[in-house]
Amino acid sequence: MLLDKRITFDIDKCSAQPTIRHMRIRVSDILEMLAENVSTEEILNDFPDLEKEDIQAALHYAAKRINISRVAA
Repeated sequence: MLLDKRITFDIDKCSAQPTIRHMRIRVSDILEMLAENVSTEEILNDFPDLEKEDIQAALHYAAKRINISRVAA
């Protein structure tokens, strides 16, 4: 998926934590802002190098990391 390619890991940046497109913007920073009710538009204004797809990629990354058992109905 194209969103996955937006999440990068670089040992020299942010202690190899997941970041957006090799920038020093951590996935966790985006998730924290969203959790604090900061709007997508506000995040994009505060970080002009970010794109809407980067925020979607951060959410997608987090969703993939959650281990939820699914029960079939």
